[in-house]
Amino acid sequence: MWTAPVEAEPLAPELQRGDAVKGFLQGFLISASNPKVILFYIAFLPTFIDLTALASHDMVLVVGLTFVSLMAGLMLVASGASSARRFLQTKRAMKGANRSAGTLMAAAGAFLIAKG
Repeated sequence: MWTAPVEAEPLAPELQRGDAVKGFLQGFLISASNPKVILFYIAFLPTFIDLTALASHDMVLVVGLTFVSLMAGLMLVASGASSARRFLQTKRAMKGANRSAGTLMAAAGAFLIAKG
């Protein structure tokens, strides 16, 4: 990876409205079917909130707050990924990323050799 050639590819065009809705739905379904998220809601959430004591309007509030917090977190990740994508499109950044990854792999190999 240290000497790999660097080729910058152009960014894809902006998404259309239908693509954005489709992407949102796909991201939501991936998050909702994530086993770690399911485990959290089944195992840990009841230790923080007594679900038997909640009225229907309280349950709506819990669901709404959960939805808003998940969307805020996912939007933060998406925004960071978009910024990183734009930054890593330059040849200089790609070369730096390749060299960093190559150095990390060489260090891991040296560590394995030293341990063996």
